[in-house]
Amino acid sequence: MGRKDIYNEKKSGPTPENPAKHHMLPTYWQSGKLKTKGVNQEGESGRSGFHPFHFFHVAWHNANNVSKWLNILWPFVPVAIASHWAWKDRHATIFSLCYIAMIPAANMLGFAGQELARKLPRVLGILVETTLGSVVEIILFMVLTVRAANDYQYVAVLQAAILGSIMTNLLLCLGFCFLVGGMKNKGEQKFHAVISETGSGILLVAAFALLIPTAFYSALQSLTVTEPGNENARQPSYTIEQLNHDTRGISHGTAIILIAAFIIYLIYCAFSAHSVFDEILAKDEAMDNDHHRDLAKKKFTFTECVIAITISIACVALVAVFLVEQIHYIVEERHIPDAFLGFILVPLVEKMAEHITAIDEAYDNQINFALYHCIGPSIQTALFNAPLSVIVSWCLGSTMDLNFEMFMIVILILSTLVVCNFLRDGSSNWFEGALLIIVYTIIALATWYYPNPALTSE
Repeated sequence: MGRKDIYNEKKSGPTPENPAKHHMLPTYWQSGKLKTKGVNQEGESGRSGFHPFHFFHVAWHNANNVSKWLNILWPFVPVAIASHWAWKDRHATIFSLCYIAMIPAANMLGFAGQELARKLPRVLGILVETTLGSVVEIILFMVLTVRAANDYQYVAVLQAAILGSIMTNLLLCLGFCFLVGGMKNKGEQKFHAVISETGSGILLVAAFALLIPTAFYSALQSLTVTEPGNENARQPSYTIEQLNHDTRGISHGTAIILIAAFIIYLIYCAFSAHSVFDEILAKDEAMDNDHHRDLAKKKFTFTECVIAITISIACVALVAVFLVEQIHYIVEERHIPDAFLGFILVPLVEKMAEHITAIDEAYDNQINFALYHCIGPSIQTALFNAPLSVIVSWCLGSTMDLNFEMFMIVILILSTLVVCNFLRDGSSNWFEGALLIIVYTIIALATWYYPNPALTSE
């Protein structure tokens, strides 16, 4: 074979005689199309490697309409990063720019995760997509945890952000899914009992576990004294220092148990109930109003998915660090309450990409997918992200624990009960969605007036 023949062979690409050419994964031909072994058909791009033109084309055109227009905000990312060094004293400006810049970066991460999920089996894919969607939250939590080790004010913001993240998914996102899905499809949307009952059960267990340290502290706080009593007394005095120490011990143990519960949840979804979930999600895909358009869209290659995820995570990490650095000044100078900042503002920006995806799925009559994208991130926040923050704080010697403000933990319990009640009948409509949004709005109003805790460490 001459040099020209070798060149023409390379230029022609994969052939039925040699389908694996230029591909990292094993490939084969089926019905005249090149397929990749182990990759879901709906995730096939028909290409390999990285192609800049196709990369930007897919990133812009293949998302849903709302996500697509969020890409216009990408110029804010370099501006926000540069503003950290250029305008060090303009704290409100830096915070605003970083807040806006977080939106397109998180949106790209969510889209790349969705593209990667399409290449995997349905259940595994949605678990991977949910996990990647939570990367933004994990980064923010870790940055807040590190800052909380040196500044007690950040403990209040972090605790509010943990509960606010769960609440935003359960009330705001699920509410809009029910509202938009019910109005678009003109009636009730039926979802499978396995998804709703499994999700409801885990959420109730998680809410109960998060309540225990707070209930323990509140029950014994009135019985404590500031100074220890006589050691020879029949009942030695229980000091506030001992109560704080015991509450942190309960929080550390609870965090470890919750992470174990999260691993059990993943095993259940990926193995024990895999066939059930796969069948449910397959039926949801068949009900997709524009499924034929999704199949016809161009897709990322595996390499492009990895590149997009890497770039997005790097941008999110930088912006998150710069955003958290401005929280102290925003609270002090702009008088934004800690509760409102952590409970409302932070979860809104970190969860926006996931919310748009879930609402778009409800709009396309894929209510089981939408329910998974609402409940799944809430479960991960309660069973993994929040306990991880406690364990990292424990390693750093910080006072961060699961002793939340009683006002917030009560709101979480009541909201979980409301959502579980709406899920009980296996159907949803626009009216239930409107009620969930109303509840969230009332909570947002209350957090605006909730006073900041004392900014002193123990």
